[in-house]
Amino acid sequence: MTRTAARRRRWPWIVLAVVVALLVPIAIIVVPILTHESAGQSSQQLVDGEWPLSVTAEGDDGRTRTLTLAGENGEPIDTEALVRDERVVVTGTGYDGTQGVYVAVCVIPETPADKPGPCIGGVPSQQQENVAEGTVQWAPSNWINADWAWRLFGARSYDDAATGTFTAYLELGDPLGEDADCITNECGIFTRNDHTALNDRVQDVYVPVKFTE
Repeated sequence: MTRTAARRRRWPWIVLAVVVALLVPIAIIVVPILTHESAGQSSQQLVDGEWPLSVTAEGDDGRTRTLTLAGENGEPIDTEALVRDERVVVTGTGYDGTQGVYVAVCVIPETPADKPGPCIGGVPSQQQENVAEGTVQWAPSNWINADWAWRLFGARSYDDAATGTFTAYLELGDPLGEDADCITNECGIFTRNDHTALNDRVQDVYVPVKFTE
């Protein structure tokens, strides 16, 4: 067999290997999105007129989620008088660590069945950034996802996926910007499922907030 013939016989296998290498990561990302089923709603209950720093919701999936706000150094904040560029540390526990969430200031929907939004800062960046492990990055919105594939696109991992515990670092954006109007509308600092389960409302938990003009 000549060298030319041998090379020709190798090419189909090389092409097949390249195709498999491309399709496997795509399948890992796409299949969970296409097969995801809604787990219901968060069933969060709030008392009108109160401005808590922490809320708890017992979801239809049986999980009890807690969402808590604090200042940059752990100090209490006035959720009724937030200002642009203020830094807020958001912690959550009891979440489904196998499912990613967005954390942001969003307009409170009319009903619990509706998706929160629009949100200040829009959808969190999905571009990978070269930063050292453990570096705190402040942004108007955060993306939490434990899946290694999504972390390559800029997601921050859960602190502990088994207990659904995470920390997000928000630097509040313009409350009257292009993305959302949180001066006219009622808003809250929300968690909601990321784009892999956009129609699943079970992780929609929020602390109501208000901005000073």
